Amino acid sequence: MDRLWTCSGLRWAADGPVLAWKGGRSSALPWGKRVAFAVAEGGVRTCVGARGHACPARAAVSGRSTGARCEQCARLDRAYSVAADTIADDPRPYRVYLAWFGPGMTKVGITAVERGPARLLEQGAICFSWLGAGPLMAARRTEELLRAALGVPDRIPYAAKRAVRSALPPDPAERAAEIGELHGRAGALPGWPESLAREPFRPVDHVGVFGLGGRVPDAVAEVSELVAGGVVSGALRAAAGPDLHLATGGGVVVLDTRLMTGWELRPVAHGEGEAEAGRLTVPVRSPGPARGVPGVQDGLF
Repeated sequence: MDRLWTCSGLRWAADGPVLAWKGGRSSALPWGKRVAFAVAEGGVRTCVGARGHACPARAAVSGRSTGARCEQCARLDRAYSVAADTIADDPRPYRVYLAWFGPGMTKVGITAVERGPARLLEQGAICFSWLGAGPLMAARRTEELLRAALGVPDRIPYAAKRAVRSALPPDPAERAAEIGELHGRAGALPGWPESLAREPFRPVDHVGVFGLGGRVPDAVAEVSELVAGGVVSGALRAAAGPDLHLATGGGVVVLDTRLMTGWELRPVAHGEGEAEAGRLTVPVRSPGPARGVPGVQDGLF
């Protein structure tokens, strides 16, 4: 009988994307790798819990949810969260950044200094630059200053990010131009917190990291949810943020790996996933707008 695997989500390691599995194992995802799995027959997607604790009710959650948490666990997860702005006493230093996802799509945000660029990789930022670093509340005030004075949003919808990945400007300088211009305007604003140390404009480009340098073909569909008994199979063409761009027999399909959490998954039997062409037997929708011990399986694939 196949062992069942529970996905903990996509992580970004120094050498590229990695799928993490419950229990601490992981699967590296080099370009061209066949990603193939099936959802357990009769399976039900269950809440992943909150803040390192399992859901006490093992509640069922919607297959379309990217959070994979029940209402109670979602509330607990956000009760003490920098992202949800429900924490003000975190003593760690934070950085403010400008991130670019495509033409006309720049956002401002903050991340803990100790995390380095991980947050930008997790969001799928094509390029970014730091603005400054300092205490949490100073970083928050700077973020709000840019939103109010320059109209820079703090969120970009994933559908918008996905829509432009196949048509990014080929020149890194062109990709960095918008955040460069905003960085200069931001630096000229009055009202910066004195405790925030400003940083010069130094753009970091992720096109190579995400495998987007060879112009990934337009996606023909996006996986909208996983279902019991459903199969996903395709060759990895690119990855950005939580998304895998998989080449299937019908074209490139985007899989948001956040949809995998909470499901029990199994390996695909030989021939079941049509390894050469790839296939999907899960619901899809049209694209939105513009490693281990020898002899021991260390991941689902």
